Amino acid sequence: MSFNDNIRTSPGRASSGGRGGRGIAIGGGSALGLIALFVLYQFTGIDLTPVVTGSQEAPPQQTQSAGEGFEHCTDGAAANKYDDCRMIATAESLDAMWSDLLPEQAGIEYSQPGLVLFKQSVASGCGQATSATGPFYCPRDATVYLDTDFFELLRSQFGAHAGPLAQEYVLAHEVGHHIQNQLGTFSKYNTQEQGEQGAGVRSELQADCYAGIWMHYASQTIDPESGVAFMEPPSDADIRDALEAAQVIGDDRIQSQAQGYISPDTWTHGSSEQRMSWLKTGLEYGSLAKCDTFSTPRV
Repeated sequence: MSFNDNIRTSPGRASSGGRGGRGIAIGGGSALGLIALFVLYQFTGIDLTPVVTGSQEAPPQQTQSAGEGFEHCTDGAAANKYDDCRMIATAESLDAMWSDLLPEQAGIEYSQPGLVLFKQSVASGCGQATSATGPFYCPRDATVYLDTDFFELLRSQFGAHAGPLAQEYVLAHEVGHHIQNQLGTFSKYNTQEQGEQGAGVRSELQADCYAGIWMHYASQTIDPESGVAFMEPPSDADIRDALEAAQVIGDDRIQSQAQGYISPDTWTHGSSEQRMSWLKTGLEYGSLAKCDTFSTPRV
């Protein structure tokens, strides 16, 4: 799903973070360790970072400069060429879409989340994280953290194509957790509950559905600076690519790959089929009400 070349983007929409060196070793760097971490972390709105790092309090936030290092991210052409610019343009598209949709469908104003694109390691409001953590949303500071090298990991470790719409889905999912935060989902439900039908899985599937809502409206959402739509309509191949990304990080697939068997009682994010199904629900209907994973008897 490509951006229209003429849209205007602001490098200041994202902050840079991270530092050189090896950072904190989480998972030992092995493929198995990474898979185990994905079960805990990937696409999560649950604060698990202090548990893994051993820190009970969030460390001081690293200095991050808005726009520093992203000076090349000024238009849709750059977003179609560079992963970091693609994330910035996606964030602005999400901002525009949710600014219209959240008041209309939920009766509340949209509050823009922070976006930190980091390398190797970063200090978040939820604790210290490394690239192995995967993209995550921290409710404490209402910020999405993402190392764009994650997309190569999707290809090399999980066999996904990880094309543009798949990458955009990753960020849209994390902003979906921000929408949950605004709607009070994390305070209403115990999203640390595990299990195939648990609140944790329902929370993750709802964020997938919210990502689908963005996909539904993305080609209709207008960039206020240029007056043209942010995105071109997605092709069938684009949609298949995004669904594949949802599929490869399903709990059943990851558990089978990591331990040779599936344990639904320990699921935190949902099966491949569940994740694809709820992403498709958001894409088809574009409705918050249709994404109510907590009221349906089975997800």
